[in-house]
Amino acid sequence: MHMWDFFCNFAAILVCVYMRTHEKPMDYNYINHIDSPADLKKLELYELPAVCAELRQFIIEALSKNPGHLGSSLGAIELTVALHYVFDTPNDKLIWDVGHQAYAHKILTGRRDRFHTNRQFKGLSPFTNPAESEYDAFIAGHASNSISAALGIDIANANTKTNTNVVAIIGDGAMTGGLAFEGLNNTSMDKNNLLIVLNDNHMAIDPLKGGFTQYLVDLTTSAGYNKVRWELYKLAAHLHLVDEQKRQVILRRNNNIKATLSKQANNIFTGLNIRYFGPTDGHDVIGLVRILSEIKNHRGPKVLHIITKKGKGYAPAENDQTVWHAPGEFNVANGERLTANGAETPLWQEVFGQTLLEMAKKNDKIVGITPAMPSGCSMSIMQKELPERVYDVGIAEGHAVTFSAGLAKAGMLPYCNEYSTFLQRAYDNIVHDVALQNLHVVLCIDRAGIVGNDGATHHGLLDLAFLRPIPNMQICAPRTAEDLRQMMIMAERLEGPVAIRYPRGRTPNVQSDDVQCTKVEYGKGIKLRDGKDFAVLTIGAIGNTMSEAIEASGLSVAHYDMRWLKPLDEDILHEVGKQFKTIVTAEDGLVTGGLGSAVMEWMADHGYTPRVIRLGVKDQFVEHGSTKELYHMLKLDKEGLCESLLQVQAK
Repeated sequence: MHMWDFFCNFAAILVCVYMRTHEKPMDYNYINHIDSPADLKKLELYELPAVCAELRQFIIEALSKNPGHLGSSLGAIELTVALHYVFDTPNDKLIWDVGHQAYAHKILTGRRDRFHTNRQFKGLSPFTNPAESEYDAFIAGHASNSISAALGIDIANANTKTNTNVVAIIGDGAMTGGLAFEGLNNTSMDKNNLLIVLNDNHMAIDPLKGGFTQYLVDLTTSAGYNKVRWELYKLAAHLHLVDEQKRQVILRRNNNIKATLSKQANNIFTGLNIRYFGPTDGHDVIGLVRILSEIKNHRGPKVLHIITKKGKGYAPAENDQTVWHAPGEFNVANGERLTANGAETPLWQEVFGQTLLEMAKKNDKIVGITPAMPSGCSMSIMQKELPERVYDVGIAEGHAVTFSAGLAKAGMLPYCNEYSTFLQRAYDNIVHDVALQNLHVVLCIDRAGIVGNDGATHHGLLDLAFLRPIPNMQICAPRTAEDLRQMMIMAERLEGPVAIRYPRGRTPNVQSDDVQCTKVEYGKGIKLRDGKDFAVLTIGAIGNTMSEAIEASGLSVAHYDMRWLKPLDEDILHEVGKQFKTIVTAEDGLVTGGLGSAVMEWMADHGYTPRVIRLGVKDQFVEHGSTKELYHMLKLDKEGLCESLLQVQAK
């Protein structure tokens, strides 16, 4: 260790000890005076650990009352401080992947006083968003896009002779995504100066699985070798024995020498001629500042591999990293998570998980596939009892679908569960690998519709519209928990691809003798109520809200739950086309291409000419906020739907 590093670390310890013994936890003497990275740079190096301590406490306190993504941001605090201390942001660009890591970044870049509004309606965005801040260089809601985006920015800067640094910060399992490897491959081919920081915490939401995760573990165990290599390189640079202009040639020769010295040394990054530094302690902010300062001006692509702990600095989050990824409200002092009181209906994903386990116990051909979301989609229920028949493929949505296609081709029955927003990334895989061959793959689409505080990157509004045109695809949507169970069981008997989409949240509270629990039939909807004024057709859980709206309106409205988007129930459509001059459709998704469009097309094709009013999400991306606030804004809550029905009647 350098003498200056020793002094800084010692001074930092003294500062932290002083803070613990003289300050109250809520006295933020440092971060209350940091309104931009320029303010951070005014501090001495030895003060940075105290800044990190305050950021950690600030985030814990804020998220205990206003829930968000806790564990990832706690693990990236030292990295965030070091990056803003070393680089000239916003001129230098930080591309975060995924945005779960970026809370400290938000606080240091002028959003501290608004951080209490994070993820709230009209408040701060849940992830990085260029529309919100010039410090947010790229949007980061879906994983694995940072390397590709950062490389594009870096090469554009070179073409325009813009002399700035570009850093991609990839973590939370995003290196398991195929797009990350595509970007890595391109980085190795084109001339660039990109810095990739691999924030390695061995986690996504759940513990990471797969060969690349073990590969990073192996790199970590060879840390001694890499440290010696780094020190030798610094010595050579200090003695002017290394010419940066000829770095690529030297690097290739160095790789060949390393390959003869250590079987682990020639890693994937150096094998691609991307310079590798690390692994290093991602919670040593002073050490990170030193190494970032030394490598930031190195020419050519480079990777800094840091080791961090998700939830660092808060014992409950460290000890149960999956739960504390996004824990909801909690008591800071004892780590008790606060939950609603009283009996509640099950979550939609819990119904899925329990049903899948019951089916798998009866049919040994059934397997479950999830892209890094076993706990989120409740496939963990089956995973605990039948682990050999659940496959967590990492953050690789396209692969999950094509892997399912291969399983189906060989005679298995895959239930592939993906969140609606992430299924968008697998569109070609659905078309080319599943539907074209008419393979029996069941796509269970979780978080369909409005999902709430995660916002535009996470709403599942496109699935009905993008799945409907695909030949061979069969699409249904449950309105109740029993509907979901029966649709999953029915899908077992069908042939070809089947998509079952259901929302986030709790299932509706309906009685077992209610008409809503009528047996589900293939391609058939049900009439929920008679009426003479006009007809309302709904699909999925929004039908429950529509039932309430019809009751509140006092109108005589015939209400049909279509249940199936493809195939459509033509008996219902003929009935409605003959009896009513006005039809209202409602869906929890974009109206363009969804149920309303399908009904209009069918009516036109069969010679009916009713007035069709489509209710749903218009041609827009929907911001973040609670589901209650967003449904109200979109006029898809009880009051909004009731208002729309009264307007239809008035015309």
